[in-house]
Amino acid sequence: MVNGRTVLERFPAGGPRGSWPAEEFAHARRLEGMPAEVVMDLATDTFLVIVRGDGAPG
Repeated sequence: MVNGRTVLERFPAGGPRGSWPAEEFAHARRLEGMPAEVVMDLATDTFLVIVRGDGAPG
């Protein structure tokens, strides 16, 4: 957990499908009841699928 966020998965921003793999992964987690969202990590040029605070898996 970093700054109250848990990173579930990382996806390269330079991929041919852009953010879609990250969005699809986050959507699947939301269907499981996890409040997942996609954010961009500019320092590493990756899309991160995260949950904030208490929404993280135990």
